[in-house]
Amino acid sequence: MRIVLGAPPKSDDEKFSFTSMIYEWALVQVGSTVGLIIALIFILLDVFYLNNKLKDNSKAALFRLVIISLMAVIVGGTHYILEKVIDVI
Repeated sequence: MRIVLGAPPKSDDEKFSFTSMIYEWALVQVGSTVGLIIALIFILLDVFYLNNKLKDNSKAALFRLVIISLMAVIVGGTHYILEKVIDVI
């Protein structure tokens, strides 16, 4: 999320500033929301589909890692498009 939000804002007071507090809150809020969406999609996909397909597969963990990485890219890309390109969020 630091890539999307950019560098933290510079302030005169290094220990505490309102802008840094807002920046960190937005980082946690947006990061947790996007992470929750990815986790929910992956858990539903894993419970209802992948468990049956990957019962006796020796590379099930690797396949699950690829699936969750792909979903993270799709959700992150969708969020970026909605926020920066279309300006909906």
